[in-house]
Amino acid sequence: MTVSRTPRIVIIGAGAVGADTAYTLYLRERAPDIVLVDIDAQRARGEALDMQHGQALAGGSRVRAGNYADCAGAAIVIITAGAAQKPGQTREALLERNADIMATIVTEAERYMDPETVLLIATNPVDTLAQVAARHARRPASRVIGSGTVLDSARLRWALGEALAVDARHVHAHVIGEHGDSELVAWSHAHVAGAPIELPAAQCEEIARATRNGAYEVIAAKGHTSYAIALSLDRICAAILNDDHAILTVSTHLDGAYGIDDLYLSVPCVVGRAGIERVIELTLNADERAALARSAAVLRERIVQPVTC
Repeated sequence: MTVSRTPRIVIIGAGAVGADTAYTLYLRERAPDIVLVDIDAQRARGEALDMQHGQALAGGSRVRAGNYADCAGAAIVIITAGAAQKPGQTREALLERNADIMATIVTEAERYMDPETVLLIATNPVDTLAQVAARHARRPASRVIGSGTVLDSARLRWALGEALAVDARHVHAHVIGEHGDSELVAWSHAHVAGAPIELPAAQCEEIARATRNGAYEVIAAKGHTSYAIALSLDRICAAILNDDHAILTVSTHLDGAYGIDDLYLSVPCVVGRAGIERVIELTLNADERAALARSAAVLRERIVQPVTC
């Protein structure tokens, strides 16, 4: 496989997240060949055809419906398939059903994927399902990545940009831990152009709360999230395809970093063509380290629950 010459991205799951991810990758021309795979083949065909009808107005990428055999030669396989999160439903409630779905998808995709292919998981609860995917994948953990808290960190940066009246792209702040209710903001490393963020503690707590509950707010209003997670997946794909060595808070397998072993959770990582190149270990203060340990405990307890996968 020559990733730099003819990259293909396969998206398994043509629901709202999968379709919007395909559309984002299509508009940004991340790969010449973008393939949608879904158990509902007609849905995948319709989504792909709708995008392809605009090719004369968009660019050179091709979007098409396909099947698991298209995973052969793919640079990246993204899994968005799974039961959708419903209004009022926690990510944890999705676990048992989506663990079964994930195991089935990864096992089938591995029949065709090249050793160099990066497997990118977006289905929730993403940290746990990335760990499920890694158990069934025939590739190193560095090539099995969860979308993690890339989206949460983007929500945080947007909120801080609004509060500080600055461009969110120049706000540097990380959400780490679980992509979910136990996540935390690494406030000790948050800054704007090197200057520490100076906001009242109560306002910081409100921003953290709004970040944590952002998905619930969107789901309650429109039934699902899709646009911002699609942009997050696009950014991860760009880092892989361009070998950016970008620092992103993806979900990865920790093996001693932060004092955590054998667990997927989200921390800043260097992401490039090989997937996770290395973990960046932030120097956290005592409260942050304790909060990260609690988040890890939440994820570990979830993993040891019996799931049929």
